[in-house]
Amino acid sequence: MGRKNRRDLPTLEGVEIIDVAAEGNSLAKVNDMVVFIPYGAPGDIVDVKLRKKRKSYAEGNIVNMVKPSDIRVEPKCEHFGTCGGCRWQHLPYEFQLKCKQQQVQDALERIGKIEIPEITPILGSKNIWEYRNKMEYTFSNKKWLTFEQLNSGEEFPDRDAAGFHISGAFDKVLDINKCHLQDDFGNQLRLFIKQYGKDNGYSFYDLKAQEGLLRTLMIRIASTGEIMAVMVFGENDREKINQLMTAVEEKFPQITSLLYVINLKVNDTISDQEIITFKGKDYIEEEMEGLKFRIGPKSFYQTNSRQAYELYSVTRNFAELTGNELVYDLYTGTGTIANFVAKRAKKVIGIEYVPEAIEDAKINSDVNNINNTLFYAGDMKDVLTDEFIEKHGRPDVMIVDPPRAGMHQDVVNVILNASPRRIVYVSCNPATQARDLALLDEKYKVEAIQPVDMFPHTHHVENVVKLTLKN
Repeated sequence: MGRKNRRDLPTLEGVEIIDVAAEGNSLAKVNDMVVFIPYGAPGDIVDVKLRKKRKSYAEGNIVNMVKPSDIRVEPKCEHFGTCGGCRWQHLPYEFQLKCKQQQVQDALERIGKIEIPEITPILGSKNIWEYRNKMEYTFSNKKWLTFEQLNSGEEFPDRDAAGFHISGAFDKVLDINKCHLQDDFGNQLRLFIKQYGKDNGYSFYDLKAQEGLLRTLMIRIASTGEIMAVMVFGENDREKINQLMTAVEEKFPQITSLLYVINLKVNDTISDQEIITFKGKDYIEEEMEGLKFRIGPKSFYQTNSRQAYELYSVTRNFAELTGNELVYDLYTGTGTIANFVAKRAKKVIGIEYVPEAIEDAKINSDVNNINNTLFYAGDMKDVLTDEFIEKHGRPDVMIVDPPRAGMHQDVVNVILNASPRRIVYVSCNPATQARDLALLDEKYKVEAIQPVDMFPHTHHVENVVKLTLKN
């Protein structure tokens, strides 16, 4: 027998939401069954229409607010509840921080199952709006229609949109009027390009047919005030491209790096694409403690500039550098951490998968007159080997900042063999960090833990852990 149709699933009435859950959801318990519910707040009494039901859990949506929680606040964004980007806007910021602190605690205790000290209170973000230095938008000819719009009976012949992908509907894009996560300049630029395209008959990208001129837009606004805009086109129409880019240049002279890409392949990534400079430099610069960091269109840089400084300061403090240490910085990216700690180390060796990022790292050392860094590009498990360590020296300190998936087992094995005195583990995913800490537990103990909130109004949290060799 097949699974029940969603329409056949019941509506649960008078359900009390008791906690927050993974992926920014909330949860309730109904007759020993856990129900995951988006956009709920602990203390809400709600009616929930189930959309999925299994033996031990279910998922559903709020269809009626019987009694709102006392902790609820009014979301700032008009797109809240449809755009999945900021799912905690309805929760007070102090409560968000409390939940993130608990998320770290739960991951380290339940997944890591290792002995840990008391976790230092999370470092909250001074700015909880307009804190992102990078935003990416998608242009589409298939604008997402809300259920209210669909049920209104109204026709919507204009389906062109510039905004964010809808979760679970890859070919649909939510048209965004105003996003509060970046300086309002980002909204002005996006809306101008959208309107220019409509006024001049530009085609918006069709994600199923893989055709259309206007495809994506990336906007980076550095804390220095420099601005990068990267317009990605899905067709090679040079005349229309030049007309649009000229219009953007004239309308927004404050853009210091105006670039574009012609991407004719299936996926949206531009890491393998030629970047064409239309105006200005091909990079922007961030600044931290007097150090300048060049950021190109393909570079990784923490998207919350102010909190990045807090994160890196914690990392440097945990490293306890005296000026005599050999430091390995694994997953170095554009060498931000490596260069940030270099003045307090004897030598820093950075390793990163992306060759372009390593070139940026070398440039960042050069422009800051840092001459005690070395950088290597390649897959971490292939570069960081016992032979590599034998050649370059056993590290006194290792700083690791892996992607969300955490570290490969081979990398963990090499770290254990190298046995640095201290490891500083920076993570954007406490669950995989906890798994890796359990693997390191045979030789290392956790000395300190510092969560850092980089992304207000989301469930995401960064966490820094200091480990030292056991006696």
